[in-house]
Amino acid sequence: MAAPVPLYSVLPFVAMLLAIAVLPLARPHWWESNRNKLLVSASLGLPVLVLYLARAPRVLAHTAGDYASFIVLLAGLYVIAGGILLRGDLEATPLVNCGFLAAGTALASLIGTTGASMLIIRALLQTNQERRHVVHTVVFFIFLVSNVGGMLTPLGDPPLFLGYLAGVPFAWTLRLWPPWLTMALALLVVYFVWDTIQHRRESPEALRRDHTRIEPLRIHGGLNGFWLVGVVAAVAFLHAPHREIAILGLAGISLWRTPPPIRRVNQFTAQPMVEVAVLFLGIFVTMIPALELLHGRGHELGVREPWQFFWAVGGLSSFLDNAPTYLAFLALGQGLSLPAEVVGVPHAILAAISVGSVAMGANTYIGNAPNFMVKAIAEGAGVRMPSFFGYTIYSGAVLIPLFVAVTLLFF
Repeated sequence: MAAPVPLYSVLPFVAMLLAIAVLPLARPHWWESNRNKLLVSASLGLPVLVLYLARAPRVLAHTAGDYASFIVLLAGLYVIAGGILLRGDLEATPLVNCGFLAAGTALASLIGTTGASMLIIRALLQTNQERRHVVHTVVFFIFLVSNVGGMLTPLGDPPLFLGYLAGVPFAWTLRLWPPWLTMALALLVVYFVWDTIQHRRESPEALRRDHTRIEPLRIHGGLNGFWLVGVVAAVAFLHAPHREIAILGLAGISLWRTPPPIRRVNQFTAQPMVEVAVLFLGIFVTMIPALELLHGRGHELGVREPWQFFWAVGGLSSFLDNAPTYLAFLALGQGLSLPAEVVGVPHAILAAISVGSVAMGANTYIGNAPNFMVKAIAEGAGVRMPSFFGYTIYSGAVLIPLFVAVTLLFF
């Protein structure tokens, strides 16, 4: 048996997180290049790569497989959803914006947080193009559509899919509807009040333009809806590598069959996907020692109660990828000799792990891959998104009180 991994082996992961947080502020122009992001990821990942080539090469192979599956799924959803154009410009009232957010929240559990985010974000930005105060709308979109919404099915978010593969019944996640509905309604109410205040701050000229430039929503590239259904079916019924081959094939068909003008109007480029791929390459590699320490010494955390699991898995999912974090805490729960109601743990423990890993991915930009994608698309549309720390101020002010309420109500 290999010796325990040393604590200092987590330093590259800490440095990776700091780079993502600090470099956009300290060296903004340098950080804009995906080549430089790749340089940071590769430099920090190299020591971990060397360590595990000698220590446990199978772990590297397993991580490479997880990373490939992760990126293929995200890329497939990104490409196919990027071929669907919701064309139109509604009046950007608080009620209309709430409608966009509510629809995306519901769709996220059906086509995944990535698919729902890519499908709706551009139409939402187009509707709000006459308004100046838009940042809060994108932030709440990340909260709801890119995270909380994907809680009701294993297709909604990667950790729930991994739980399904580990033996959680497909329909089990439907029992998460009470915390899902509570969080969704609370966030929509807060957003409506916030957007109402911001709407009143818009200039009369902007509101007049917004009122007169109305174009009904129309869907173009609807054939891609069938390819999205195909991705859902592949995730539900196929295993690697057939699952990934099917997703890549469907994405290829989408690229082939979708008229190029649709993607041009969508401002579809590889930039957001490449950014996610290079950053998560560094995250996946550097987090290996952190996850091993969690597996080996997680019992020392004293985590036994549902509320403890909720905050522990949620806190780590804010910075680690939430899929392996979910599995690590599921393994921790299975080793505590608690009543084995579902996959070796009590229902309440699994619910806490599931809700924490999905919902708290909204706490930071790196908590869930769609967060980065939405941020990049919004910035491409001219929205000045908050920095890493600025976003955490939003999430801390809005989400932490909500998570405290969820703890008291359900865990």
